Amino acid sequence: MESRSINAIIQSLNQHQVRYLIVGGLAVVAHGHIRFTADVDLVLAIDTPNLASAIGAIKSLGYIPRVPVAIEEFQNAESRRRWATEKQMKVFSLFSDVHPKTTIDLFLEPPFDFDGAFSRAIEIEVAPGIPARFCGFDDLIELKRQAGRPLDLDDIEKLRRLREASQ
Repeated sequence: MESRSINAIIQSLNQHQVRYLIVGGLAVVAHGHIRFTADVDLVLAIDTPNLASAIGAIKSLGYIPRVPVAIEEFQNAESRRRWATEKQMKVFSLFSDVHPKTTIDLFLEPPFDFDGAFSRAIEIEVAPGIPARFCGFDDLIELKRQAGRPLDLDDIEKLRRLREASQ
């Protein structure tokens, strides 16, 4: 993963006025636990205008789906449902030849009430003049708890210790 790519992704999302939340490893880092992550995990507001804006932002950076479908297909609720049920997909993965070390994973559906989580999100500049919206602490902990993988459980433990130490 490259910081120039993260900055470009966030800047493009912001310029296209996309309602998004960064979750996953980058959110863990934003909350203070420094660890490696290989992708940018995004939860999007799932309304049609926002998805169209997100697709425009992502396409402008050369990102295309890993699966053989048009990126615009992500806007179709029935396609996302089908991918989730038939393929057991949770995220729609994208890559770019322009940003080969930084993939994007879009959650097929928000794993929480998006509007509530958006209102609780934190905003942090990832570079001067490039603010990013990260999932709030409690929402991130719950998302990690739901995933339940060893890495997620370790993230929860580390984040809780950091929070306790800062209080």
